Amino acid sequence: MSKVTMQLETLSCPTCIKKIEGALSKTEGVKSAKLMFNASKAKVEYDSDKVTSEGLKSIIEKLGYEVLKVKEA
Repeated sequence: MSKVTMQLETLSCPTCIKKIEGALSKTEGVKSAKLMFNASKAKVEYDSDKVTSEGLKSIIEKLGYEVLKVKEA
């Protein structure tokens, strides 16, 4: 399993968290997706054979949120 932490633009409400976590959790290969509201970060554990960190970033951006930084663990 691979892990990635993404720094997002400032999240404005708890609904943003549910929206992003929901989309990531439904993605094939994602084991877990945890967003931290106050830090505006997403921590995702995923199977790199099924999805890439760039693919995860793209999912977040398609929802209308900006990913500022991607850090592979």
